[in-house]
Amino acid sequence: MRPASARFLRAVTGSHTMCARARICERGQTGTDPDGVEVRIIGGDVRLDATAAVRGTLDLTIDGTRRWPSKTDLLAAPYGNEVYVERGIDYGGGQREWIGLGYYRIDTIDQEKVPDGPIRISGSDRMAQLLDERLTSPRQFATGTTNATVVSSLVTEVHPGASIVWDSGSTNVLSRPMICDDDRWTFLDDFISALGKIWYWAYDGTLQIKAPPPIGNPVFEIGAGKSGTLVRLRRQLTRAGTYNGVVATGESVDQFAPVTALAIDNDITSPTYWGGDFGRVPEFFSHPAIVTKQQALAAAVTRLRKQIGLPYEIDLEAVPNPALEPWDVGRIRPSIRDGVSIHTLQALTIPLTSEQAMSATSREQTTLKIGSM
Repeated sequence: MRPASARFLRAVTGSHTMCARARICERGQTGTDPDGVEVRIIGGDVRLDATAAVRGTLDLTIDGTRRWPSKTDLLAAPYGNEVYVERGIDYGGGQREWIGLGYYRIDTIDQEKVPDGPIRISGSDRMAQLLDERLTSPRQFATGTTNATVVSSLVTEVHPGASIVWDSGSTNVLSRPMICDDDRWTFLDDFISALGKIWYWAYDGTLQIKAPPPIGNPVFEIGAGKSGTLVRLRRQLTRAGTYNGVVATGESVDQFAPVTALAIDNDITSPTYWGGDFGRVPEFFSHPAIVTKQQALAAAVTRLRKQIGLPYEIDLEAVPNPALEPWDVGRIRPSIRDGVSIHTLQALTIPLTSEQAMSATSREQTTLKIGSM
């Protein structure tokens, strides 16, 4: 969950006055108060999806009066500028609390009524630029290169001055040479996954590299009823795309066989228990950065944690809470008749106007008990 005051978290579940703002900025800024030109929001939303290569996307409609790009004014042109977006609460008396929703590269602009009609902006977070900028020649990293150097060298030539935040493991070194061919993003994604971590561009413009958040205390509650914030809910129970084990494999070192590890759903009470009625359904992952059993197990556990739990997904609409983000854990009560279940958010859409509800997709989470074989 993004930083928010206790006052904000109380107010957002009840009647309140929302506010939103957007600033068009030069690329590469960090923090929650960038320099830029504020534009008037007419409509739009921010979508965050933990399962997508580009986690954050923006759909924004602004007042188009004298905003269409010209030879002397390229502010809103899709040539590199970004939009920083926030949603918050207006407490009255000049007091507002803002929650940052991130920086989004301007990808496309569209205006149906020329010359001063509304302009619709489509944008993507900074991961999109890493996808776009493929290498023109292979890049080799020598044995002994630190993990931080590998990532930084590929990221900062696309995003100079990028702030890259590791939770741990940045000073560990390569045990063998590695080559990045032309696909920068795929190399980085596989490399970071092999380290047992996830990565994404956060609301403040920093690149976060960390282990998946632990399944701890729920940080939100969405429920039906008079005092609940649930507007609408659709649910589905499916086993499609669900694995209850992950096999992670490295490459052989000298004459030794490649290391491998299997992480499984080891909770005997889980409906996806390995060896239970669900069966044994493994996903396979391999990467040359995996050279020890411990590394293989860490990679397997991370990938399994992204999907372990009941194959029970819900799509819901609720009163918007802009502090929420993917991987947050919370309590959801689908109806007054149903009990409370624990869910992990996978994706959510946060509107930038007061007329729309927040939509989200989540996955029910059972007690997390991962074993290995």
